[in-house]
Amino acid sequence: MIRRNSRHIAIASLSAAALAWGSMPVAALAQEAPGTSACAALATKSIAAHAKITSAHEVARSATPESPFAGGTALPSGDRLELPAYCEVSAVITPVAGSRIGVVYRLPEPRHWNGKLLGLGGGGWAGNVTMRTAAPGLAAGYATAQTDAGHAASTVWDTSWAKNPQSIVDFSYRAVHLMTSVSKALVTRYYGHEQSEAYFQGCSTGGRQALMEAQRFPGDYDGIIAGAPVYTLLTQTTGLLRNQAFSVPGARLTAPQLERLNRAALAACDAADGVDDGIVTDPRSCGFDPGVLRCPRGDPSGDCLSASQIAAVRQLYDGVKTSDGRIASYPISRGSEAGWSRFLSVERPAASSVSAPAPARGNGADASGGGMGGLRQALFGDPNFNLATFDPDKDLRTVRTSAFAKMYEAGDPDIAPFLKRGGKLFLWHGFYDPGPSPLGTIGYYERVRSVTGPKVKALDSSVRLFIVPGVYHCGGGPGADRFDSLGAIDRWVTHAQLPESLVARRRNSKLSRPLCPYPELPYYSGHGDPDAAGSFACRTSPAAR
Repeated sequence: MIRRNSRHIAIASLSAAALAWGSMPVAALAQEAPGTSACAALATKSIAAHAKITSAHEVARSATPESPFAGGTALPSGDRLELPAYCEVSAVITPVAGSRIGVVYRLPEPRHWNGKLLGLGGGGWAGNVTMRTAAPGLAAGYATAQTDAGHAASTVWDTSWAKNPQSIVDFSYRAVHLMTSVSKALVTRYYGHEQSEAYFQGCSTGGRQALMEAQRFPGDYDGIIAGAPVYTLLTQTTGLLRNQAFSVPGARLTAPQLERLNRAALAACDAADGVDDGIVTDPRSCGFDPGVLRCPRGDPSGDCLSASQIAAVRQLYDGVKTSDGRIASYPISRGSEAGWSRFLSVERPAASSVSAPAPARGNGADASGGGMGGLRQALFGDPNFNLATFDPDKDLRTVRTSAFAKMYEAGDPDIAPFLKRGGKLFLWHGFYDPGPSPLGTIGYYERVRSVTGPKVKALDSSVRLFIVPGVYHCGGGPGADRFDSLGAIDRWVTHAQLPESLVARRRNSKLSRPLCPYPELPYYSGHGDPDAAGSFACRTSPAAR
């Protein structure tokens, strides 16, 4: 088992009193309050100078349905998780005036604890303290740590909190870091010793938080799983420009047209990878042009597209660059059309006429690119900036050089400090993701290889990227999205076992595929069951078989 001296370095943000408290064995805590359980007694104690426990109570053993966001998580048959009895601790961390970070820790009773800590990420513009997210890790015996990322949110797209400068700092990087430092003190206090390993797992915003931890706080975790990371504001500008394309009068598609578009893309490119399975293994190699669906008389129907619709779809496929060549909107994957409506305003309500103009854009807030409406002051210096008029040549640089971006973005490719202390980074992204682009994650991985590679020994032994064909954002889609990333990172950290033989499966289906380290992808070997992972090999192209 790999051991690291950094686990024994006191966290600077914790007070001396908190460290002394953390050294007390769990039994002693219960003895201080006769008739009170060790869990409930935690509520009477201080964790750190900036943290206060608000509640601590025992939760009995139970079973729970799986999380709806199950991509990258291996779940037992039946999708029910057997949870051990655990101690649930809620606390508030207030490092400075104006900051209020909510945290929730779930600590399995000592006999069910595997000795390890698992930090979990959020989604959208919010944190996540739900039991459903903690359940897979808790069921595996981990003590789990979660945060609201510094603000309560009515929805994951709510960005009203950005009016508070301290909330921006919390959401950008501070909340997860402090959640982690406090969790380590709490674990030591409750169990009588520190965790043997600490891992972080997140997807989407959680993926950004994961990369931020590796970049800014290399000593926080031993292994990090970053799925579909929304790591720069190009995710938001991409969504904004994609929605702009469909805001042109007559550009939006009906549901039958979107289905027809998807069928046409698959007909053009699906079988090119060796098997007709409803998945374009590498959309980058697909040259399908929606112009083949042009309506013969120009009037769109459920089986063809108008000129305006074709132009909008082409813009999505091609992406948008500024006049000097900078990416403003990533190309979207051909074959992923059935998942576009999860993130984009591409569909026209069934009752609307195909040729009717798109709804008025108002003040731009409804063209938000996934929550940008509430961030206009922070990004543009103007709370009334009309997002519908966003011009990449004029406005992209403003967004990417804003003070908000400098705190929020997690695009630093130099993660040498994290890797030099033994850290492992497991990156993954669905190739059909209509939100944060898998091309962005590939780009980040390639920059890590270029910048960090020369600074460390054998980068491939510490960083791996997995691009998963046919999978939408953090899960779902026609591809195989379920795999045991947490088990893989644990074996990688504790036994130096590289994640080279993972198998992904699709829920409620017999479909399985090997999970291949980039640049390899799973291609059909030419024989065997096309639904079985054993019939596929990890290669860089179908011609290589």
